[in-house]
Amino acid sequence: MELSENAKRILQAGKANIRVRRSGMYQVMPFVVKRIRAGQEEFVELFLDRIVDMPEIIRVANETGLPVEAQNGRAFPDGKSAKDFIGF
Repeated sequence: MELSENAKRILQAGKANIRVRRSGMYQVMPFVVKRIRAGQEEFVELFLDRIVDMPEIIRVANETGLPVEAQNGRAFPDGKSAKDFIGF
């Protein structure tokens, strides 16, 4: 699977400041790249240690092209799963 240029830049930087709607307000939140163990393999994702509404998590996943996890859940870009992000 080929990653988008945006996703490659985020993985190279190791973090991304992304605007999300939280508690009725737009805020810029610091997401960090995290490696998650899945059996024998690892996949990458963007992680935020705060609660964000699921529609916002899904939106960020689709816009960045990377899996996104917050305290209340994880979302993958449409049509993708963890196996698509193994090895990055």
